Amino acid sequence: MPRSIEVVPMRYVRMPIEVESPEEYGYGNIRYNLSESSITDQTLSSLGLSVPDLTLLYGEHRGSERLRALIAADAPGLKADDVLVCGGAATALFIIATALLGPGDHLVVIRPNYATNLETPRAIGCAISLIDLKFEEGFRIDIARIAAAITPRTKIISVTCPHNPTGTMLSEAELRQLVDLARDNGCKLLVDETYRDLSYGGTLPLAAALGDHVISVSSLSKAYGVPGIRIGWLITTDPALQELFLAAKEQISICGSVVDEWIAEQVLARRAALLTPTLEEMRTRLGLVSDWMAQESLLEWVKPSGGVVCFPRMREVPPGGTDGFYKRLLEAHGTYVGPGHWFEMPDTHFRLGYGWTTRAELEAGLDGISKALRDA
Repeated sequence: MPRSIEVVPMRYVRMPIEVESPEEYGYGNIRYNLSESSITDQTLSSLGLSVPDLTLLYGEHRGSERLRALIAADAPGLKADDVLVCGGAATALFIIATALLGPGDHLVVIRPNYATNLETPRAIGCAISLIDLKFEEGFRIDIARIAAAITPRTKIISVTCPHNPTGTMLSEAELRQLVDLARDNGCKLLVDETYRDLSYGGTLPLAAALGDHVISVSSLSKAYGVPGIRIGWLITTDPALQELFLAAKEQISICGSVVDEWIAEQVLARRAALLTPTLEEMRTRLGLVSDWMAQESLLEWVKPSGGVVCFPRMREVPPGGTDGFYKRLLEAHGTYVGPGHWFEMPDTHFRLGYGWTTRAELEAGLDGISKALRDA
């Protein structure tokens, strides 16, 4: 008599960061949007692009060969076949989690984190060890704590660098320690590198180039300001893993949009020309935030080393509590930030994005935060 197999459905739950996102709340309801985690949204004209008369066919399932080659060119030794183009980094993370994790498996993941890195594994029902980053330790990753959390069932160690929402970074030595730790324990190392191109002290090696057990994930959304084309990717030099991930993608979407991939090709073909002024501008904006933080006695922070976000903390609970603060901030001062609960942290923390608005709007939003902290 055949054995019955219990099928456990994915337990989907909407993520607060998406429920309360500015696109859901309504961009028109916000004057100073400091909740965004990317640079300013670009347009076809700002990029100097005019979409040609493309044939709207099924594209290559792995993504266009030119696009994959442009992505692979970022690290010596990588080739186009090591890259799988996905519908944003979120889809890449979903593919990896659903392909490698099941209810009997174990994940070690840092927190706070981008919600998908936490919620998709939870929906799968695997066991999870959360390695909480601490403000008092500069939000540094404690590799010894990660090592202590590994079990024989651990399939993935999941980290983010540069980190969202704090903007902190691993050192190259720490990255290589994690690579060795995962290899020694027979598990995969997943590195969410979405902000890698926005590293102010120089970029780390592309993680997937450091071992065939390492998986890199990134996208064009944050550093290039084109989240609307939904282009992300995963990189692994393990052919068997690539085939597994491709099978997942084919069951989700078969292929990507030929229009989106054409735009992505044009963006990456001008990578240096686009990134150089962006990095210069973001350093200037980080300087503005640093000057503001230096005179803002009610907040403290860990200064970021990459990305376009930081994660300040209130030194004391403001008048009316944190709920009152966020209500005043939006209603009286027109400013929106990402409260700590978006990242499973206390609402005395908030994510502040300094790359999306104009400089004038950034300064007005910072002033609004200072006033809302003091309003009765």
